[in-house]
Amino acid sequence: MRKRSFTVCGALFALGVANISAAAQPAGEAPVVPSSVPGWDALINSLKALPDRMLNKLPETMRADPQVRQEVARVALAAVASQSIDALGSDGDRPQFLPSIGQIFNIGQPNADTVYKTAKITPGGAYRLRGERGSMRMAVIAEIGPRPVQDPQSTTPSLGPPRTIHDLNHFPVDAGGRFDVILSPERPSGWTGAWRRLDPTTNALMMRLVSSDWRVEREPTVAIERIDRQPEKSRAAAADLEGRLRGLASSIEFIGPMFMGHVEQLRQEGFVNKLKVFDISQGGGLPGQFYYEGAYDLTGDEALIVEAKAPAGCKYRSLILTNELYETTDWYNNHSSLNDTQASLDPDGVLRIVISEQDPGVPNWLATAGYLRGAVQGRWTNCDSNPVPSIRKVKLRDVRSHLPAETPIISPEERERTIRDRRAALLERNLW
Repeated sequence: MRKRSFTVCGALFALGVANISAAAQPAGEAPVVPSSVPGWDALINSLKALPDRMLNKLPETMRADPQVRQEVARVALAAVASQSIDALGSDGDRPQFLPSIGQIFNIGQPNADTVYKTAKITPGGAYRLRGERGSMRMAVIAEIGPRPVQDPQSTTPSLGPPRTIHDLNHFPVDAGGRFDVILSPERPSGWTGAWRRLDPTTNALMMRLVSSDWRVEREPTVAIERIDRQPEKSRAAAADLEGRLRGLASSIEFIGPMFMGHVEQLRQEGFVNKLKVFDISQGGGLPGQFYYEGAYDLTGDEALIVEAKAPAGCKYRSLILTNELYETTDWYNNHSSLNDTQASLDPDGVLRIVISEQDPGVPNWLATAGYLRGAVQGRWTNCDSNPVPSIRKVKLRDVRSHLPAETPIISPEERERTIRDRRAALLERNLW
């Protein structure tokens, strides 16, 4: 009921804004004078050219495509929305974990199984984390430091060397499954409970909640507070509000174009329907997580078969698709991601996954969902080996001749039920 009310209120609000705007700007009125709010014009002027700056990272054929231009605008809007939430809600002295990348803020191929949330903190502060641990296979909080200067030619972000990862599953809990842990540069005087050292230069904490069985695994609850400051919060000073406004433009400028040319770079390097190691150890990747990726190129009657001898002992594995702008292909409404719970191994221990636009009627299928070009990305987490899978392009009609004879047949009705169940399980997760 609450979601429905929000939707109706949002529609009424949008209609009201549209009516106000129309009434406030009758035909023939003089141009609007510059804003009297310091920082506002700089933000608006920066946003005006943002899509063009993003388009300039793409080849001419893509820049000329009306569909691609609108999709670039969508990524730009996602950057504006995500960074606006950060500008409005982040406070290192009164922090909270705010939504980061994901299905809506689809920038830089968010993993389909991961809920990402970030809390800004004040370097040198002491913070208390309390909550219920839940039952997620992976629930970690990574420290993030000051952002290094970004190479303008790079299509991979530089977030600096990996910092400490705090594993919620290793936090001590009481009989009710609750934890109470302090993160600080030094153990607080008199504190006898659980304590973890916090790098004094860390300015953000990024939480990743990774689930393979979406319906069964339960997210933790996490409250965060700064304990070496009073909890009350006074009216924000004008200088602080202006600083957030001016900082918003630069943060949008950083995240919006970040991966625009990434898939094209894979193509230029020759990794089309071919995979390579993707090292993001300096870009915020988790220790023990091995990534591989490559561009893909298909026609409607073709399929790719991704194949690897599955390593043993994995904590987690997955395969996802992205479009040419490196947005993760909509996994809420399509069969477009597979993890170790969803993709079974064949009897010979080989993982075989089919990528195609049309449903081949096999269990391990990734739907391109209208994108015949994009990227394939996989990851092995804490496995005993890290193979880079091979890729074969075949005609869709010949897919079964390249798979084991015992590969099950999935009917259209079964596929529809699976997609509906996937969507329901995802929507039941605590995303916001």
